[in-house]
Amino acid sequence: MRTSTRFIAGLALSLAVVAGTAACSSSSSPDSSSSDTATTSSLSGSITVFAAASLKGTFTDLAASFEKANPDVKVALSFAGSSDLVTQITEGAPADVFASADTKNMTKLTDASLTASDPVNFATNTLEIAVPTDNPASVASFQDLAKADVKTVICAPAVPCGAAALKIETATGVTLKPVSEESSVTDVLGKVTSGEADAGLVYVTDIKAAGDTVKGITFPESSEAVNTYPIATLKDSKESAIADAFVAYVTGTVGQGVLADAGFAKP
Repeated sequence: MRTSTRFIAGLALSLAVVAGTAACSSSSSPDSSSSDTATTSSLSGSITVFAAASLKGTFTDLAASFEKANPDVKVALSFAGSSDLVTQITEGAPADVFASADTKNMTKLTDASLTASDPVNFATNTLEIAVPTDNPASVASFQDLAKADVKTVICAPAVPCGAAALKIETATGVTLKPVSEESSVTDVLGKVTSGEADAGLVYVTDIKAAGDTVKGITFPESSEAVNTYPIATLKDSKESAIADAFVAYVTGTVGQGVLADAGFAKP
């Protein structure tokens, strides 16, 4: 009987040890799991992004969400016509990332060995005619922009939106005689919304962003000039890790979603 009692007591003690071990293992599992899934950014510092004027809305949103995902990072943004930005960079303006509205202006930087790596194409865009909501000049086609009584505004040829307009002129044989040539697409849109122009050539995305302040008129000839947007980290960046991360953010799932929502097409 004493042998049986000792056996039962020993068995009970073993079961208690096993149960205690299991309980400890169970209570430590969530901590282990949470540490494995935690995503704390190690990036710290600030970068300056030079971006084409047509990217103002999307890059403002992307910079904000990138900063939220990386609490110790700050992103400063500078928007202008791509050609103006290239001039600033080649003259030594401090910048970490450049996003162009065409490949031609980015090529100027790669040819000058001012990019840290090969640029990545991240979006495409096409032109659309912007007119005031009441369309006072009754513009309905690209050919209408050449009429003498239509005050048309376009981008200067050195700017991507101006180069695209020139391509369409060449392809169609229609010669535009604009009342002014602007240094950025946002300046063209401003002339239309202020009533200083009857029509302007801007990007599809600009008209979408403008909402009900302008009316957009699509035209089939726009397919003759599709602008591809490349982005790259610049060679002189002092925060290349952050710059590379921002480029990856723009070209990744989040960036592509924001760009698509704004009306940009895939590269």
